[in-house]
Amino acid sequence: MTMTRTVLDPRVADPAWGTAPLGTRTPRHLRLLLTLNLLATSWYFGWLLDPARVGNPGLYAVLVVAEGLNLVQALGFWWTLAGERRFARGRPGSSAGGPAAVERPSVDVLVPRYSEPVEIVEPTLAAAVRLRGGDVRVWLLDDGDSDEMAALAKRVGAGYLRRHEHTGAKAGNINAALARTSGEYVLVLDCDHVPHPDFLVRTLPAMADPHVAFVQTPQHYANSTGNPVAAAAWSQQALFFGCIARGKNVRGAMFCCGTNVVFRRAALDDVDGFPEDSVTEDFLLSVRLQERGWRTEYVAEVLAQGLGPEDMASYASQQLRWARGCLSAIPTTLRSNLSPRLKAQYLLSSAYFLSGWTVVVYMMLPVSRILLGAQPLAVSGADQFLAHFAPYFALSLLTVAVAGAGRYTFAAYSMAAAGFWIHVSASLAVLLRRRGRFVVTPKSGSVGWQPRAVWPALAAIGVLLGSCAVGLAHARDAAMLNNVTFALLHVVVLTSGVSGALSPQWARRLTAPTRTGTAAEPAVEPVVVP
Repeated sequence: MTMTRTVLDPRVADPAWGTAPLGTRTPRHLRLLLTLNLLATSWYFGWLLDPARVGNPGLYAVLVVAEGLNLVQALGFWWTLAGERRFARGRPGSSAGGPAAVERPSVDVLVPRYSEPVEIVEPTLAAAVRLRGGDVRVWLLDDGDSDEMAALAKRVGAGYLRRHEHTGAKAGNINAALARTSGEYVLVLDCDHVPHPDFLVRTLPAMADPHVAFVQTPQHYANSTGNPVAAAAWSQQALFFGCIARGKNVRGAMFCCGTNVVFRRAALDDVDGFPEDSVTEDFLLSVRLQERGWRTEYVAEVLAQGLGPEDMASYASQQLRWARGCLSAIPTTLRSNLSPRLKAQYLLSSAYFLSGWTVVVYMMLPVSRILLGAQPLAVSGADQFLAHFAPYFALSLLTVAVAGAGRYTFAAYSMAAAGFWIHVSASLAVLLRRRGRFVVTPKSGSVGWQPRAVWPALAAIGVLLGSCAVGLAHARDAAMLNNVTFALLHVVVLTSGVSGALSPQWARRLTAPTRTGTAAEPAVEPVVVP
């Protein structure tokens, strides 16, 4: 006989992550850590910048530039975290009397789609049509011109829009829909992000201030369990949507992240919609809105769940698009009329995608010492360097761990380090003014090995190991052993970072243990029982 069983998409299960810091004393601990960080930074850089430290002048200059870039990022991170102490005064989504208190404000829910299949899109549309808190009209924006999608939209009760000219990628798709809709508010959801029924109930109150342009919420990867690439990618996202986003919100500098965000239509009209000349249209849109005097808000609550990259090729594609878009926005940000505080926050976010260059420098230094005998620092031994550098480095890592409430993992760190080439490639492309194109992140993983997706990191591992072999063949004194150790540390980090591409990943299955409180109807799968 034939029976049926209920199988849940992980995107409709209760999220296993929250954005609030773990423990009420965490901000107090952070303030102590920030103070210690400043002391350790002064200790290290006071020693590093002493003219007596100069070894090989060229290598020393390269090291100082790399350390300076890291210092700017560290200081910016600590400055952003300092806003945590004021975040607890009141969450934006908890205020009373906003649009959610007005009788049924009109909301257009826009779900752009390009090539994603029915099983990805259907749960999102099914959940969107059941949103509470407004007069909701859901629209599937199909840039793939699929009759199957048109039938899906009709089946779940959503509107369906397609356009004749497919220009401007996602931004152009949304702009075309804005011209054909009229809701006072606009909720944008990527087609793989399933919203909670109370998404609008929790976000529209933050629109009580008529100067608020949009309310951003976290992007949670529901597929982060059981897939090492998605888990590491989510760990990176958790750090941003946790302490960093909360701090940016206090600084008034939270930017749009492309999905799970509700806009005031008047604000979008004020800047003529989404910019279509950037692969990170959301970041550039935020700059333009804040230039016009609009404010932004962040509701630190998981109200929609989506799918993160499940293999290294997808991760690299996603990161490359983000890097090129944010780096290309640096000139616009510098020319903008934003306040110095806002401008600094936007530049910090963009400059993060230069950090891959520092990884290159750190890998290069032990290799140059092993093969050429040249080193940047004139020190008698590694103990002098470690005595000054170790406290600075250790406290920086500890601060990230505490600020991220333990959610930023070694796997996340190593995968970012192994992706150094992404930042290098993106920055060179921006300098050479090569146009990028919007690439949709694949929603299912490869079942095979992907060495081509990580070949620069594999090449770096080869160079580091080869240098160690050559060095040990010629000398085994303390200086050589110290540099071989540093090189092998890089090998360990890089090897961990590329492991997701060197072990076959099974394709994602949209199933999970049955749970209650879902945001969309579960799928029904037939089971044949003899």
